[in-house]
Amino acid sequence: MKKSRSPNYTDRIRWRIRLLWVLIFAMLVYMVVVVELGGGDSRRMTELAAVTSRIIFFGGLIYVGTRIHHNRKLLKDMALLKEQQQLEMDERNRYLHDKSGGIVVDLLLLILLFVTNTTALFDMAAFYTAFAILAAAVVLKGVTYLVYSRIS
Repeated sequence: MKKSRSPNYTDRIRWRIRLLWVLIFAMLVYMVVVVELGGGDSRRMTELAAVTSRIIFFGGLIYVGTRIHHNRKLLKDMALLKEQQQLEMDERNRYLHDKSGGIVVDLLLLILLFVTNTTALFDMAAFYTAFAILAAAVVLKGVTYLVYSRIS
């Protein structure tokens, strides 16, 4: 029986870069689909919805671009790569992430960002509901992280 080999950290960084490029592509497809469906009509959107949708979408594009740049930089410099690996494997950081909701809350926040952005472009009543839930989730995650960081 062949023993399964776990990917080393360099391979994980390469996969992150690939997934981030897929995310950029998906975001651009999303933008085209929204325009084709008639979303983002400034006559129906409130100022808060317009600003929020721009911040979420274009801020997300900029964030993903900076993560790609950062990960490529890690692949070029082995000292930075080792340092990043130690940061990710640090028990305290992992403990704080897990106690503040972990991957489940991170995925929930991504879904809420998507829903908030989409509703901002189509329906104001749904937008305000999604915006309130997103704000509450961000505050809860932040407060929980701060509480556990002070305890440990």
